Amino acid sequence: MGGDGWSHGSEEASGGLYSSLQGGHVVTTLIWCPCAVHTLFNCTWWSCVWQESFRKDEAVLSPGPSPQLPNPILSSLLSPQPDLGSGGCLGLAIERERLGRDSGELRRLLNSLECKQDEYTRSMILHSVTRCVYLLEAEASACNADDIVLVASMLDDKENSVKIQALNTLKAFSGIRKFRQQIQEHSIKVLELMSTVWDSELHIASLRLLNNIPLPDFAHPQLRRVMPTLMEILQSDYILAQVQVIRLLSSLAQKNDLLYDILNCQVHSNFLNLFQATQPGSLLFEVLVFAERLSEGRNTPHYRAVKWHYNEQSLHEALFGDESRLADRLLALVIHPEEEVQIQACKVIVSLQCPRDVGLQPSLCQASHSYFNNRE
Repeated sequence: MGGDGWSHGSEEASGGLYSSLQGGHVVTTLIWCPCAVHTLFNCTWWSCVWQESFRKDEAVLSPGPSPQLPNPILSSLLSPQPDLGSGGCLGLAIERERLGRDSGELRRLLNSLECKQDEYTRSMILHSVTRCVYLLEAEASACNADDIVLVASMLDDKENSVKIQALNTLKAFSGIRKFRQQIQEHSIKVLELMSTVWDSELHIASLRLLNNIPLPDFAHPQLRRVMPTLMEILQSDYILAQVQVIRLLSSLAQKNDLLYDILNCQVHSNFLNLFQATQPGSLLFEVLVFAERLSEGRNTPHYRAVKWHYNEQSLHEALFGDESRLADRLLALVIHPEEEVQIQACKVIVSLQCPRDVGLQPSLCQASHSYFNNRE
């Protein structure tokens, strides 16, 4: 440190932060950081252990972790990660893409994935690939079918952590239209993982992927086989998994050839607890959407043309059976504090009272259940 000031490392080592003493204060000039683009993002890489705290015209260096990014995607994608080798600077890659140049970062990561790596390294490489797919659009679009095959092969890894990261990477790639059909081909494998591995994080990653792609008809037989698993996840206590699985079930309820399999699926005796007002509003809303779609589906002429038989502990009996207390739950939700829950509860009540084939004419609406009669 010289007499007139001091520098905080070199530009390469410190990310271009040049610090000097002026009037007893530490003044920092931002030049460039290989950890992230400081002018756009907060640096969250482990190699940067300093946090910029800007106060008026001065920037004071203070140790500590970087604050969370306001953008949820960037916050997760720019989470702390170890350096996986040279060229692992995502911030520099983002800047190069902004300038119209290919950084080669995504290709480097995919090539390294082909090498024999330990569990932790495989997991971290996949995580970095996911980040790049989201943030380096041009490089992600330049990938090919072999890259999808490579990532999908990681679903057979013996470690759940690697499987989870592979699912996240496939979901990222599914946002690119040209890869969706190829990723659909792996839907059966994803469903198989859900039914054979009871891991909440794996369930969430699988469901997020399945909710992001149209499920092909050839996956319907496998969907029937895993329906009990889906219903068990719905009745678990993990809110994130519950919300994802109910979204999937709501989508499947609109498939004519799957509706009976859903309605006849066995549920717990306390299934209607999902409709309690104490449940999180986000879950309540999704559960009510699910109930509405089931109610509408069973009231279609196509479905009503067949005399179906249901198990005593089936979802149909829990929601629409003679002993069901769904109506009481719905009426309680009409005064729920959240407006979207109120509205959706009313929609379910209307769908229960007015079969689709008679429309919404009040004079033709007949109560589907005796416990709706004589209620205002």
